[in-house]
Amino acid sequence: MICAIEWKNFSQKDWQEHYKKLRQPNLLQSYPYGSALCRLQGHKMRLGLIKIDNQDAGLALVLESGILGNALHAFVLDRGPLWFEGFGAPGHSRAFFEQINHQFPRRPGRRRRIIPEMNDNEETQNLMKSLGYRRMDGPGYETIWLDLAQTPEELMAAMNQNWRRNLKKAKDSALKIVWDSEGQHFPWFLKVHGLDKTKRGYGGPEPDFVKALTEKFTVEGDILIGRAMLNDKVVAAVLILCHGHAATYQAGWSGKDGRTAGAHHLLFFEAFSVLKEKGIRDFDLGGVNDEKAAGVKKFKLGSGGKLVQLAGHYT
Repeated sequence: MICAIEWKNFSQKDWQEHYKKLRQPNLLQSYPYGSALCRLQGHKMRLGLIKIDNQDAGLALVLESGILGNALHAFVLDRGPLWFEGFGAPGHSRAFFEQINHQFPRRPGRRRRIIPEMNDNEETQNLMKSLGYRRMDGPGYETIWLDLAQTPEELMAAMNQNWRRNLKKAKDSALKIVWDSEGQHFPWFLKVHGLDKTKRGYGGPEPDFVKALTEKFTVEGDILIGRAMLNDKVVAAVLILCHGHAATYQAGWSGKDGRTAGAHHLLFFEAFSVLKEKGIRDFDLGGVNDEKAAGVKKFKLGSGGKLVQLAGHYT
């Protein structure tokens, strides 16, 4: 097996053409996400087309920064690589990470951060260890994926009983969901989300990053803001970003009335249909953890999505 990584100066359009061939492509490997980080943090994007035996096999978006002719160099591969259909077997992953070691070896002055888009299991751990990668302390990244190819009946059946009960309560209430796919309400969303984040002290991306990221997606029409209205008052909202044939729940906000009415249950449920109509096949409900946001994890799992734990952070 011969693996090669062709680093090219892809335009956003060219990258998107390849990216749309992927199933469950994550947000972090999308062009707008990389572009937003470069703008905020001064990175440079390196875009790679992976070839296995001269066939297009997958993609890898890397962020780099360096000074003194890269004597001091940072290499970041978050949630990659992503594989086209027919590729992604352990042998392909091994060949890819061998190439990364060859092209960007560990050395004094180089800082590597690699979060493989691979399940956290013994096979993955053994593979990375055998190639000399070192796993950092801490749990692997967890997220929840929902398959939107399911029928509404299948989606309902996959929900847990409490989630269905809260969804019914929301449907029977006076809640009305209004969708914005042009980003007109984003300044309002950013303000209320930032104030709520400060007041309640929860984690998540900072407002400056959310702003930079959302602006990149708005240009392409890949933003979706849902607002839950109750008696002409906004009581909850969600921000969703679309990338390829997938979408990611980026942020949300809910007031007291929204929580009482179960507004987020109705927002998510209606989002499933809206996204499906846009050609979205997979919905990444976003990162979860048991330590700081157990309630959020419980809510997302209750929707019927599948929990995925990735392999963790390697150097």
